Amino acid sequence: MIYSTEVKEMCPVLQGVHHGAAPIPEEAKWVKAKEVKDISGYTHGIGWCAPQQGACKLSLNVKDGVIQEALVETIGCSGMTHSAAMAAEILPGLTILEALNTDLVCDAINTAMRELFLQIVYGRSQSAFSEGGLQIGAGLEDLGKGNRSMVGTTYGTLSKGPRYLDLTEGYITQLALDEEGAIIGYKYLNFGKMMDFIKAGDAPEEALKKASGQYGRIDDAAKLIDPRKE
Repeated sequence: MIYSTEVKEMCPVLQGVHHGAAPIPEEAKWVKAKEVKDISGYTHGIGWCAPQQGACKLSLNVKDGVIQEALVETIGCSGMTHSAAMAAEILPGLTILEALNTDLVCDAINTAMRELFLQIVYGRSQSAFSEGGLQIGAGLEDLGKGNRSMVGTTYGTLSKGPRYLDLTEGYITQLALDEEGAIIGYKYLNFGKMMDFIKAGDAPEEALKKASGQYGRIDDAAKLIDPRKE
């Protein structure tokens, strides 16, 4: 340890008030985090790339400072999906400090890691008050049945109005319109469920039928349209 001449010439003064780290909530415990291994929790965060052309939702399950589970969801950039594949290999097994200082290939994923780091070291995790935290595998629960990201994709123009393309339920196959042309419902196909049915032995036609559904006032529709063609 090297001290400047000015510091060497100072006289010592007692540090009277020093309470240490403030306790943060972690998995139903109050923890004074002093080292990386003191950090546990499950949390989500969003990152974006420098030109803001794409975004990443990152979910991490951290136990004793080490990432045990990572869910990487990306949208808006074709290269980002391949970066996500690499990040899913890189993240598990790293401490959160290592992950913060590791190149996760894509700007958006790196930014998401930074945001999650801030959340979790300040005790802002989703599992702050869950005794024992969340089990490894909790990330898959975010995806629902079929293990597919929930993506909302809608489009609209002034001259032709809105089009629903993908919503939580899945791929929109038809929009239901009333007499005035307003959307009053839609039919959809859940690709995750369809693939599960096919893998279970159903014929593709039967699987497609079983994985299809509808929402809203379909029976009252004056017209059904394909939102991608009509």
